[in-house]
Amino acid sequence: MKTLNDFNFKDKKALIRVDFNVPLNDEFQVTDDTRIRAAKPSIIKILEDGGSCVLMSHLGRPKGFQEEFSLRHIVEEVSQIIGVQVKFAGNCIGEEAEKAVAGLENGEVLLLENLRFHEEEKLGDEAFAAKLAKHGDVYVNDAFGTAHRAHASTAVIAQNFADNKCFGLLLAKEIESIAKVMEVGEKPVTAVLGGAKVSSKITIIDNILDKIDHLIIGGGMTFTFIKAQGGSIGNSLVEDDKLELAKEIMAEAAAKNVTIHLPVDSVIADAFANDANTKVVDVTQIPDDWMGLDAGPATQAKFAEVIAQSKTILWNGPLGVFEMPNFAKGTIALGEAIAEATKSGAFSLVGGGDSVAAVKQFGFEPKVSYVSTGGGAMLESLEGKTLPGIAAILS
Repeated sequence: MKTLNDFNFKDKKALIRVDFNVPLNDEFQVTDDTRIRAAKPSIIKILEDGGSCVLMSHLGRPKGFQEEFSLRHIVEEVSQIIGVQVKFAGNCIGEEAEKAVAGLENGEVLLLENLRFHEEEKLGDEAFAAKLAKHGDVYVNDAFGTAHRAHASTAVIAQNFADNKCFGLLLAKEIESIAKVMEVGEKPVTAVLGGAKVSSKITIIDNILDKIDHLIIGGGMTFTFIKAQGGSIGNSLVEDDKLELAKEIMAEAAAKNVTIHLPVDSVIADAFANDANTKVVDVTQIPDDWMGLDAGPATQAKFAEVIAQSKTILWNGPLGVFEMPNFAKGTIALGEAIAEATKSGAFSLVGGGDSVAAVKQFGFEPKVSYVSTGGGAMLESLEGKTLPGIAAILS
């Protein structure tokens, strides 16, 4: 696997696909700079070698040119984080971009305008990719968040660079972290899958059962498994068309010596609201008109015990409706258990939108081994799919 560290960038222009698809408020200020900070080590390595950086990214889902999606809005934020005043080109191809790239000197950074202002980007257009390729001597893909897209700047462009292409430090770390769970993880390996639906996680479960020892199931998908076993779940979220599937998963796990851990108690509410009436009950005995919204204290203790014995941990999805403070305790307890296991030497990987949001909200980010920057890309990796942006560098 060729990474940035295999190259010396002295007097070279590095064309870097970064993922600066960051949230902006109404004043166009960046409200979460995680992705920009994640790209910094690669940019600094190139500048310290004596090279220059041409950064390309998308932002949002524009239809043609739309001012609110211009990357111009984030130039100052990127400059502050990197510590270098970033230049900006008002297009990613054409005369303006080519002129800006030609004038770039060693030690300088240029940010190109939003790639998705051109529909050819998403279409994976070869001619568009070739125009982008003119901007660099070496192509660096450091955008894990878009690695699952076969777009011009993430996959097609690489064919213009022969051996002068590599993974950035961030993307390399993402690949290594997933491999630590899926291929070389020290046993016991535990996967925690939460969130709302079994249907959205079925491909992941299918792919990881051969690689794990324990599977903890939480969140809304709990109740499809509980109902499949004959439990009463009241008004809890359930996929009635997936009851047989839940039984099949349990049978397959047993055949592969994977222990499935389901909640034993639940914090239930009489309405989907933070101020609803609540009580803790056996997860199989939820009364009519009540719904399970969080893992109960006995479940928290049971899951913490499994986590404490694990050497490799994957966390994908919360254990309850953590956005509401009264139903966040299960997710927080799980985060604390994973943080403690990590401190004791376990490797922990957190990935997938909601679990990443929970980890950030409750301050667990520095206490786990790695937090993935790519939601969809992370899930497709766990499903065993080959990601176009990764395959393009390896080919």
